[in-house]
Amino acid sequence: MTPDQIRLVQDSFHEVLPIRVAAAALFYERLFGIDSGLRALFLASDMPGQGAKLIASLSLVVHGLNCADTILPTVRELAKRHVTYGVKEHHYPILGQALIDTLAAGRGAAFTPAVREAWEAAYVLLASVMIAAAREDQLAA
Repeated sequence: MTPDQIRLVQDSFHEVLPIRVAAAALFYERLFGIDSGLRALFLASDMPGQGAKLIASLSLVVHGLNCADTILPTVRELAKRHVTYGVKEHHYPILGQALIDTLAAGRGAAFTPAVREAWEAAYVLLASVMIAAAREDQLAA
């Protein structure tokens, strides 16, 4: 990611924080709209609590983009936990689409092509680290 992309992601995320509860609800609505089968991964979840965890995880990643090496161990552990929840590699593009759709809906015209591209780059970075960590964990098992 370029420094400009990092700034765009961080600046736009600050605009999401005041509406984080609605944004998280919209994310899961969009996620289940794309793939209703994913709802099964959340049957035992308190969805408002799950939404808070989503925003907290995003916040950690977004704020750590300037020094990605410091957040990578946490991201790898997050990936390993997600494997135990039933998340598979093929779910990551669906999650990414739901995230981008949520940001586009929530930000409206402020979600410019440059902001979209920056978020897509951030998600590709995050997903690639998580997928690699999940693969390593599965090979070690």
